[in-house]
This record gives sequence, structure tokens and C-alpha cells, in this order.
Amino acid sequence: MTGSTTATATPSTRRRGPYVCGLDAAMDVVSGKWKALILWELHAHGTRRYAEIRRGLPGVSHKVLTQQLREMETDGLVRREVFPEVPPRVEYSLTEHGVSLNAALDALGDWGVERIERLAMEAD
Repeated sequence: MTGSTTATATPSTRRRGPYVCGLDAAMDVVSGKWKALILWELHAHGTRRYAEIRRGLPGVSHKVLTQQLREMETDGLVRREVFPEVPPRVEYSLTEHGVSLNAALDALGDWGVERIERLAMEAD
């Protein structure tokens, strides 16, 4: 499937290539302010319910968190499990694909820590 060359917010019309390079394909999946932080939250704490993820990410709106979790589920990064209870219980966890993306983002996180430290030294 060649798909559109422009990214959009809805999972059904998300870009699926063609891509210019591997970084282009990776950024297509990670785009969105909260996705990397959702990956980190699920990596750091394991399986989480929606409210737990939202508490761990102060500032994210209900609409945006729901949208980004759906996109991540569509992209195969997050597993959404619904338990047939009243009220329904929904849990999110990383798939193997999500775990591997998180590992790929480790170096970027290290770079960010170095940046924070450099900016702190420049402020002194």
C-alpha cells in the first residue's frame, strides 16, 4: 500500500509511505507531542490503565491522550486489552514493536539529558 505522502491525525489515514529514509518512517510513528512520553510511561511502569497514564503525563488532555493511544495501537506499538467487567477495565501495555522503538529512542533520551545539563550550566 503506497498511501498518501502527507501525515494526518486520524489513524485510518495515517501515512504508510513511501518514505524518503528510515528516519522518515520512524518519525511518522513517533510524531505527536505525547507519544514518546507514553512509550516511556509504559516502559517505566509496565501495564497501565488509562487514568494511570494520564496521571503520569501532567498536561495531556483527554482528547489528545485518547487519540495518540489509538494511533499507537494502530501502529502496533501499544496493546489495548478490554476486560469484560462492569465497569469495563482497559489496560495498555507495550508490544514487542513498542519495546524495540523505546530501545531505539534511548540514545535520543541520553542526548536530551546532556542538553538539559548544558542548558543548566549556561544559565549559571
